Amino acid sequence: MAKSDWTCSLSAICEWESPDYEPSLPVSEKSNPLTRDIDRASANSIVKMLQACDAQMFQEETGSTYHKLLSDQVVTTLMEVAKRVELVLKDPEDSLVILSGCGTSGRLAFLITSGFNRALRQLNQSPVYSYIIAGGDRALLSSQEAPEDDPKLGMLSLKKVCEGKKRVLFIGISCGLSAPFVAGQLDFCLQHPEVYTPVLVGFNPAHQARDEPLPGCTFTFLSVVQRMQELAKSHQAFLINPAVGPEAISGSSRMKGGSATKILLEVVLSAAHAAAFSHTPVACNGILLHLRAYEKTLDLTYAQSEIITDLVEAAGESLRCGRRVCYLGWGSLALLGLIDASECNPTFGADFEDVRGFVSGGYRELNNKEGPLTALGPEFCIAHEDFLHQVLPRLTDKDTVLLIYTHSDDVGKVVDLARRVREKTANLHAVYHQTDEDTSAALQQDEISRLCLSTLKIAWLQGASVSASLLHMQWELSTKLVLNAVSTGAHVLKGKIYQNHMIDVQVTNSKLYRRATRLLQKLSGRPESQCEEALLKTIYGANKLTLDMTTSDVITHTCTAVTRTKVVPLALVCLLTGCSLREAESHLERQPVVREAVEFSGSKSFRPMCPRDVLDVPMATTQINGQPNGPIAA
Repeated sequence: MAKSDWTCSLSAICEWESPDYEPSLPVSEKSNPLTRDIDRASANSIVKMLQACDAQMFQEETGSTYHKLLSDQVVTTLMEVAKRVELVLKDPEDSLVILSGCGTSGRLAFLITSGFNRALRQLNQSPVYSYIIAGGDRALLSSQEAPEDDPKLGMLSLKKVCEGKKRVLFIGISCGLSAPFVAGQLDFCLQHPEVYTPVLVGFNPAHQARDEPLPGCTFTFLSVVQRMQELAKSHQAFLINPAVGPEAISGSSRMKGGSATKILLEVVLSAAHAAAFSHTPVACNGILLHLRAYEKTLDLTYAQSEIITDLVEAAGESLRCGRRVCYLGWGSLALLGLIDASECNPTFGADFEDVRGFVSGGYRELNNKEGPLTALGPEFCIAHEDFLHQVLPRLTDKDTVLLIYTHSDDVGKVVDLARRVREKTANLHAVYHQTDEDTSAALQQDEISRLCLSTLKIAWLQGASVSASLLHMQWELSTKLVLNAVSTGAHVLKGKIYQNHMIDVQVTNSKLYRRATRLLQKLSGRPESQCEEALLKTIYGANKLTLDMTTSDVITHTCTAVTRTKVVPLALVCLLTGCSLREAESHLERQPVVREAVEFSGSKSFRPMCPRDVLDVPMATTQINGQPNGPIAA
């Protein structure tokens, strides 16, 4: 496809809902028909595709087999969970609300609990929210995939946080209903109903939950979900799992999965706070109004698609040149910059220097449980001062710097930092939120606009019906959408995507190992056993596998893969062209854009399969290390 304008068809928007569309894959792992050729799209078309994919979150339910975000069942469950939170807020002694997840889900658990605990302190109330993230606080800033596979670790971390508590509302987040870490926590809650009420948030139908044995356990994620479904009939457990459609980049749940997680949990907690402290009972209409406010957030954000396109082009050019993208933020918007940057390594195989986030106030602003983590290495240096000392001296015009702030931040400090950055690079941009009537920082904002190549300014209406807290949450979601578009679009332009798949994904846990095998199977059309063999050859850097390699378990494979780069692209080139591993490495050195490398190297002997050739590959029945190879979920 030429790099021309892209248009969206109604049939493509709804195609994923067909029972015949990639039937063996859970929704969270399906490829999105809207983005089949995103790897060949212009920056403008990439932004349009992402907008269309995000809009699928709010698709109306029209006789579909899937429950949607706005469906009666989802809204009713949100109300019931909000009432449980309200009980804790009204009687907080010996009580706790826990949000837990892996990767993006855990980072958003941290962001949301931080915001609502801050709101409680402003009301002179004791904080009742706590977060758990697989891998501990270092996972807030860098990929820690291995702990996600450990259900026992999940259970132990939950026990530790809840020690001495008599009532715990546990909200486990797993976008694909798949994370062993969360499954272990939910199972523990189900074993102790006198203390724990479990809530599961995800975006697959219940029957698509991961159904393969978990390490050291007698249960699967699916069996946990089925037990919860039974208890949900008597309101002893809750399942919130609307389908929001496949991700723009297949399986990249940091995008819609992350946005929908933020939307659902903020709606629940906001309704509970209004009921507990403003005497506004939890009601269906209030829940729907809040959800619709987030839908308007999408519309208002993507109304700025022209400037978002400029940001994508600038960031893409920086990454293509081997340079960097830096987010310099204030307040909770800065935390979203940290989150977005931390996701680029596992999603795109990026180096931590490629996209980095920095926050005004550093760890004082972050206020994480474990405190400053700077001793762990340079990737954990997150303060603006760290940027000034470590990055600013090396900046050039090929680097992209993005300021992220609101009118309620200290705009004078934004001006000061903008001036310092402008001395080193002209490639400076800004994302700025303000209320429509606010003009207090107009002169300072004018100066920032003069210093920047582009300024994405979003003006928000703040009437009597829009609280300050809701407005701030809308700013956060809007910022997340913009940053997701910038980092995703930039990596697409760099060539890190094949069709609409994370081809350079890091194979660092069982979920990603199975995802890589399935991806190779789909893109090559070859049998699963052949695809796994090609994957192992690239992991071990061997043209011939030894018995030790083939008989090792998945954990051994993923531990070895940590030290390897371009594992999946190399395996795909080998499968599609029949070349050796060394030849594949040579092809990718000459042409780092994977689709072009495949087509160039195989043009004389093999036509790569396009996404329309293979919409689905039947489930394989082979076993990996004695375990059935079950469905992969995010």
